[in-house]
Amino acid sequence: MLVTGATSGIGKVTATELASMGAHVVLLARNAAKAEATQQEIKAAAGHDHVDVLLADLADLEQVRRAAAEFNARYPRLDVLVNNAGLIFGAERQLSADGNELGLATNHLGPFLLTALLLKKLQASPAARVVNLASLAHKFAKPNLADIQSAQHYSAARVYANTKLYNIMFTQELARRLRAHGIGHVTTNAVHPGAVASNFGDSAGGWLGKLTQLARPFMLSVEKGAETSIFLASSPEVANVSGGYFAKKKAVPVQHPFNTPEHARQLWKLSEQLTGTSVLA
Repeated sequence: MLVTGATSGIGKVTATELASMGAHVVLLARNAAKAEATQQEIKAAAGHDHVDVLLADLADLEQVRRAAAEFNARYPRLDVLVNNAGLIFGAERQLSADGNELGLATNHLGPFLLTALLLKKLQASPAARVVNLASLAHKFAKPNLADIQSAQHYSAARVYANTKLYNIMFTQELARRLRAHGIGHVTTNAVHPGAVASNFGDSAGGWLGKLTQLARPFMLSVEKGAETSIFLASSPEVANVSGGYFAKKKAVPVQHPFNTPEHARQLWKLSEQLTGTSVLA
């Protein structure tokens, strides 16, 4: 099982719980020192040594390619991919190493490329799952695919909301394409973890960062927030469910006017262009 953003918050809890169930867990993280410390913590908690580390910044597509190539070389299959990593950035628009808007790169393009490059290993599993971390924030999305890089209109909160809707649309389109290709043993679902008291939002700075800090005492614990991710990654109840959006371990409808099959196809094609990959055409 591969978990991104596994050195803190929901990702760390998810990785720890899956390892404690006996899974061989691979942590994908940006920071080597934090990854090593987390690796040792999870090994101790799980009572076994099957906890490995892959280093990559999801915003840097070359690093994603390198990490995927390393995974593909080291492991015979992938049973569960948890695309957990996600950030909200500051008031000033920033660009990734590839020239993509940083929120789009981290929250959508990186996970899209990683999933595409690991698809063969997912197919090598007898029953594989992809779990994508979305958010209720998708309700506030106002996407404009003609300005997907937010070059004309940038807002940290808007980028986050848009990318969380993209996570859901990616999940639904991936499920549709897997079915169309007769790949029934690979499923994918999206999750809203709830408003979780993690260090998420700190990077936003300004009023958004302050608001996150003020609200933290009223938020869910990271343990509670990770429950639905763990459920989707491991429960027999959802073994054959694909293309769903879950909150509190229950499938819930996605009600957003932009969330149409046509827009999902357009987003997929644009994501392929921006990441230089082609998958499940």
